[in-house]
Formats: sequence, structure tokens, C-alpha cells
Amino acid sequence: MAKVLIVEDDEVIASSMAQHLSGAGFDPVTVGRGEVGLARLRYEAPDVLVLDLMLPGLDGWSLIESARTEGIGTPIVVVSARGTEYDRVHALEIGADDYLVKPFSMKELVARVQAAARRGVRAQPEARGDAIELEELRIDPREVQAYVDGESAHLTPTEFRLLYALALEKGRVATRDELLQKIWARRETHRDRTVDVFVRRLRDKIDRRASRHAFIHTRYGVGYKLEAVPKEDVSD
Repeated sequence: MAKVLIVEDDEVIASSMAQHLSGAGFDPVTVGRGEVGLARLRYEAPDVLVLDLMLPGLDGWSLIESARTEGIGTPIVVVSARGTEYDRVHALEIGADDYLVKPFSMKELVARVQAAARRGVRAQPEARGDAIELEELRIDPREVQAYVDGESAHLTPTEFRLLYALALEKGRVATRDELLQKIWARRETHRDRTVDVFVRRLRDKIDRRASRHAFIHTRYGVGYKLEAVPKEDVSD
């Protein structure tokens, strides 16, 4: 039974989320303060974190940044009344995996948590093959990690799944909608920048560290592909 840590200071909302997740087969635990949530995230290693942003004490943004800085890869689903594009993109940029704007349906929350659990700790048979080596980049599905010039890229589980999905396309351009369905289990909607944000994170962790090649490339208006291109030949 996958464990879900809910960090939400509204007891009514937290209780409702816990009830619906429990009914879907999860083992939910709720806490109302950010610093308590971070401590439990560190030492209890839940399968998924459901996180409000506006919390007493340590806020949700700081919790995400602290967790990712410490190398904690637990999938994080943000639930917040803050629904501007800036808020959504910023949360994804600093390490969240998904974002739900309040009010939301509990059925959708359960679906997002189920998808997050599959991306994180649960077995992923499609990602257990041989390592893929592309110049100075090594993508190792057994370790769910990528290595650049022999050094770990410190990818989160979701970042790895996106990179691995691109690698399996063998240079073919994958559309944003294809990637969103495959990694996040939902269809693309207007102004949904989730894939773009995660591609930016991959470029920060892989292309900027690589000594000789750029690997993640944009086909404008279409999507992305993985290909080793010498950095001196890259114009975008």
C-alpha cells in the first residue's frame, strides 16, 4: 500500500483528501505545518507528497526547494488556491511534479496521485532494460538515473522518465501531448507548460553539464527529441 504524505493546514480539506485517497487504496498521513512535513518526508520516505503552498511556518515553496536540494526524489503534487501561470510554472521549476488548483475534484486528485506513484517508487517494467549510452550521456533505467561525463545528473524520478521516454524514441520528435500522456497520464490543455518546464530542468542538469554535446532539442510548434549534437553546431 503506497503511503501518501499530505501537508495541508486546512483540516477539512486534509481530511477529505485523506478519506478519498484511503478509499483508492493509499495509506494517507496528514500534517498541518511545513517543517513537520519536511521532517516526515526526510525520515518516512512516503511514495507521494501532496503539498499546499500557503502553510504556517515553512511554506510549500521552501519545502520543495529543501527536499530537492537534499536529493529527495519523492514525487510532489502541489494543491493550491494560487492558480496563476507564474505560480504553477514556478512550482514546477523548483521541483514539483504536478499542480492542482483549488477547488478541484477529489477524483482528479486521486488520479494525479496514482500517476505520481507510478512515476516514483512503484515498479516500472518499461524502464528496466539495458542502459542507453549516447556520447558522454549514459541513461541507466536499472538505477533510474542518468550520468553525464561519469557524474550523476541527480534526476528526480519524473525527470528520468521524461528523459528515458525521449531516449526510446531514438531521435524521433515526441509531441508535448504524447509526453504528457505517457509521463503525467493526462492530455494537453491550453497553456499547460508542464512538459516545457521539465525539459528546461533536463537541459540544466544534462546539456549544461555535458562537455561536448547538447542532447535535448526543440522542434518548435511540435515537441522535443533526444539527439547528440556537438555544442559548436547548436544554434538554438
